[in-house]
Amino acid sequence: MLAAGGAASQEALQRALAARGIHAAQATISRDLVAIGASRVPAAGGARYAVPAGDAALPIEPVRGLVDAVESNGLLIVVRTKASAAPAIARALDDARLPDVLGTLAGDDTIFVAPRRPRAAAALVRRMRRLFGI
Repeated sequence: MLAAGGAASQEALQRALAARGIHAAQATISRDLVAIGASRVPAAGGARYAVPAGDAALPIEPVRGLVDAVESNGLLIVVRTKASAAPAIARALDDARLPDVLGTLAGDDTIFVAPRRPRAAAALVRRMRRLFGI
């Protein structure tokens, strides 16, 4: 809904959701807008809520501070995390559906990321470092 033109207000978004059978309190909508990185942007006819495009729209933000390092041996990427954070981060990576990620395998504080193509590993490491802010 937000990607297809946005909503002028939280109330308008609440009405549009209700029309689709989704009933949510305004406070829930407000928290969800923050969680997905939506913001009010200028548009024809007035400002509207919209979601960012590209990497900023990925579901990485909630786990961003939990990653310590991202490294590669050229074939496999290793993500080091805070204790017990690896499963949540691997899930966020899976949910992000990065095209160069074939799959993830998480332990307690380590994630193995298999790149779709070995030659894509270095670029994927750079992208993941940028996504995780390290």
